[in-house]
Amino acid sequence: MTTPIRPKQRLIPLGLFLAMLMFTSACNQQGQGFALPQGDIESGNSTFIRLACNECHSVGEIKWGGNDENMHISLGGETPTAMTYGELVTSVINPSHKIAKRYQETTADEAGNSKMRIYNEVMSVQELVDIVTFLQSEYKLSPPPTNYYPPF
Repeated sequence: MTTPIRPKQRLIPLGLFLAMLMFTSACNQQGQGFALPQGDIESGNSTFIRLACNECHSVGEIKWGGNDENMHISLGGETPTAMTYGELVTSVINPSHKIAKRYQETTADEAGNSKMRIYNEVMSVQELVDIVTFLQSEYKLSPPPTNYYPPF
């Protein structure tokens, strides 16, 4: 025997759906939300070099120029997961937010914070956007390897 649904119980899912629909439509209206200015790949490349990011990082044709082998972190290249714009922005403005496990021992201090210099007061928003646009252009999405098994 099933329990009948009361009229008020039917309204809860409908109300949630309508609230979600109104929220998403409000977010998609012109002039709503948050948007950064357009980035420029060439300017990002120049800024990457000018701020000496290659002291710890290499990317594309920009070779690593540091002395400490432990601080050499290669960026870009083929990856099975997309590096989103937001992840790259976060990595630049808050490098301690997420440190890859393979780099934690060499690039983090005793407290677990990144040794990367904080550039928030050194770089403009346009420079940040340009660097992120440049970095994002250096990542190439490739499908993960698959192992197909014969059907028999």
